Amino acid sequence: MISEELKAELLYVGLEAARRAGELLRDGRPADLAVAATKSSPVDVVTEMDIAAEKLITGILAERRPEDGLLGEEGADVPGTSGVRWVVDPLDGTVNYLYGLPSWGVSIAAEYRGETVAGVVAAPMRGETYHAVLGGGAWLGSARLACRPAAPLDRALIGTGFAYVQTRRAHQAEVARRIIPLVRDVRRGGSAALDLCDVAAGRLDGYYERGLNPWDLAAGDLIAREAGALTGGRPGEPASGELALAASPAVFASLQPLLEETGAWHD
Repeated sequence: MISEELKAELLYVGLEAARRAGELLRDGRPADLAVAATKSSPVDVVTEMDIAAEKLITGILAERRPEDGLLGEEGADVPGTSGVRWVVDPLDGTVNYLYGLPSWGVSIAAEYRGETVAGVVAAPMRGETYHAVLGGGAWLGSARLACRPAAPLDRALIGTGFAYVQTRRAHQAEVARRIIPLVRDVRRGGSAALDLCDVAAGRLDGYYERGLNPWDLAAGDLIAREAGALTGGRPGEPASGELALAASPAVFASLQPLLEETGAWHD
């Protein structure tokens, strides 16, 4: 059992690291931003600032919590001895960032013995920071968040995302084609962490995506759940790379079987 004091400490450290990384990314973005490397395809890029932000975050975590483990998108994978592991996406929404679009953020979560207990998503261009601790609700600054009230699926605004691998994108487009006539509309924001926070804030009724990584999900999944949303993957399973879903309870109950029927969980 984790203490309230430890949860509060982890949240405090996560807030500091996310704030400082967000400031670096916002204020230090060079006009001639270049691609430092590629990931799964030429479209999915790793920027110089992405790498710099992870170095900043890992430095703060190593200084404040030297015995903790760490899993970071840009290659950090450090075992720890404290039972705490940080899961870090230094820049979620990299392509948005490259193009000067505002929907990007810094996502930092803390796990204790495998369970996410604190999460922070900072969105500097929105001027927003979302945070949650397990059992303590979800917050946007000092305002407590709650997902949207129950709505039938045909009135639900649903967010999603698409992979950068072409074969997977084609299947995801087919799933979206089948879902669009059954919902109010579909949005593609480009940042899984912010989409999950938008569910928490009532800006989306639901969100789903295949192919996410632990650092894409960890903080936003906790924030959505603490705002009253349901999260998961395929029926009976937690959110994972196979399928991640977050929605207000009524929408979740309708959307999850629809995604199962359309095969959203396979390529």
